[in-house]
Amino acid sequence: MRQYSPDLTPPWKRSRPVPEVAAEPGLVVEEPGSGFCGAVIRCEAGTVTLEDRFGKHRVFPLEPRGFLLEGRVVTLVRPSAAAPVRPTRTASGSVAVPGARARVARAGRIYVEGRHDAELVEKVWGDDLRVEGVVVEYLNGVDDLPSIVSDFAPGPDARLGVLVDHLVPGTKEWRIAESVTGEHALVVGHPYIDVWEAVKPSALGIAAWPRVPRGQDWKTGVCRALGWPEHTGAAWQQILGQVTSYKDLEPELLGRVEELIDFVTAGDT
Repeated sequence: MRQYSPDLTPPWKRSRPVPEVAAEPGLVVEEPGSGFCGAVIRCEAGTVTLEDRFGKHRVFPLEPRGFLLEGRVVTLVRPSAAAPVRPTRTASGSVAVPGARARVARAGRIYVEGRHDAELVEKVWGDDLRVEGVVVEYLNGVDDLPSIVSDFAPGPDARLGVLVDHLVPGTKEWRIAESVTGEHALVVGHPYIDVWEAVKPSALGIAAWPRVPRGQDWKTGVCRALGWPEHTGAAWQQILGQVTSYKDLEPELLGRVEELIDFVTAGDT
């Protein structure tokens, strides 16, 4: 609950000089009364429209001392430019924050299984993660996840999110995930054998990911079936190079990564 002065005036409304800032498209501010944070998408006479990272719009009056910019109280004013321009998007589809600096890394973390997973998450969600101050690390498999979670000691101010490949009920991965999931630790996963499969075949110009017989190394089998050189590191760089945005990824991965980002950043004020 917000604390007010004896005269019931919220702190951000108290009469002290504050800077005036033009409500340019893409500027990210917070309306402190509601806690709504978003990018300016239009500014009209007396009002400003904000869009949050989920695409939700809210209209607020242009009141003196009405917004927070990077934690400081400001007065938004109508920019001199005439036509509003819709802000650009990051690779994940979020509203881009022009000139945004990386936030100091928070205690919470997101863990993924391997280096390829980490590189894919960085390519698509990297801008969002830097703004949120979320660091992504990789595990080299999930067998040691229980001890890693125990050492991390998740808590209210240090939430832990984990992304697991091939998280299917009844599997080893499923049992491990169940054993470590708790109030401050969330393990989610996609159904694919490897994160390679979370890239849409259409992004690579292939009809479908090939089926690899049991007992074969999956990545090597994929390279062999597609006629690629059997060098999985080079193959991955080729795959990653074709990913330009969230549109090149399967929904089963997109939803899980967004879920983890929301979980790790929950509770921000």
